[in-house]
Amino acid sequence: MRMVYGLVLLVGVALAGVAVYMAQGYIAQAQSERDALLAAQARAPELVRVVVVKRALKYGERFSQADLEVIGVQAGKTPEGIFNAISVPMGTDPAFATVFYDGETRPRAALRSFEAYEPLLASKITAPGVDAGIMANLAPNMRAFTINVDIASGVSGFLRPGDLVDVYWYGQSGQREVTKLIEANLRLIAIDQSADADRSEETKIARTVTAEVSPSQVASLTLAQATGRLTLSLVGNNDTMEVGAIEVDRNSLLGISEEEAVAVEAAKVCTIRSRKAGELVLVEIPCTN
Repeated sequence: MRMVYGLVLLVGVALAGVAVYMAQGYIAQAQSERDALLAAQARAPELVRVVVVKRALKYGERFSQADLEVIGVQAGKTPEGIFNAISVPMGTDPAFATVFYDGETRPRAALRSFEAYEPLLASKITAPGVDAGIMANLAPNMRAFTINVDIASGVSGFLRPGDLVDVYWYGQSGQREVTKLIEANLRLIAIDQSADADRSEETKIARTVTAEVSPSQVASLTLAQATGRLTLSLVGNNDTMEVGAIEVDRNSLLGISEEEAVAVEAAKVCTIRSRKAGELVLVEIPCTN
C-alpha cells in the first residue's frame, strides 16, 4: 500500500515538474512575443489621420460627411492639402485641417474626379455650399477673362483647365508688324463652357478659353484682343524658365538691320498707271505700305 502511495506521489511530482516546465516555456514564449511586438511598434512609422472619400466622385458631384472616412497614413507620405478630420467644433486650432465644422449641413463639391479611398485635397474641392465651376476655381481677388481661339491659336485643342499658357499679341505697331509676349503663365480655368480638368472626351477644337487674371490684366487683354490677334502657347509641366520680354518684328525675323530697312524704304518707288493723250504713263506716288 505504501508503495502505491509512493508511486502516486512520484507520478504527481513528475507531472508537477512537467507542468512547471511547460508553464515556464509558455511564459518565456509570451515574453519573447511581447518584446518582439514592442520592438516592431517602436520601429513602425508614425501615422497621421487623413480623410478619404468612401466612394468614387465625379467632377461637380456633391458630397457630405457621410461620404468620408478617416484612415491612418504614414507621416511625411501625404500630399499637400490633406484633411485631418471630417468635422470638429468651431474654434478648433486652424492647423488641424477639417472638411466641415460641427453643425455644417451644406455639402461641398469635387473640382476633379476622385477614386474610392483617395485622400481628399483642399485644392480639389469647393467651399461648403459652393458648386463646381468657374467661381470655385478663381483664386481670391482674381477675375475670369475669356479669349477667343481657333485651331491654330488654341494649341490644336490640347488645352485643359489647370494648364498654364503664354499669350502672344500680333498686330501693327506704327509701321511695323509685331509679335509680342504680353502675358506669361496664365492659368486656364475653363475650356468653352467646361471647367472640368478631368474631361476625358477625345480632343476637340475649343472656341474660347477662360483664364484667371488680375483686374489690370483684364484691361490689357481686352485692348490686345480688340487691336490684334492673340495666340496661346502651352507651358510645360516642368518649365522653370523665366522668359522675360519677347518682341519680334519682320525686320528682326528676317535679319534686316535698321539701316538696311531705312535704305530699302528710301529706295522704294511706287507708281500708278494712267493714260495721257492715249499713251500709258507711270506716275510716281508716295508709298503707303
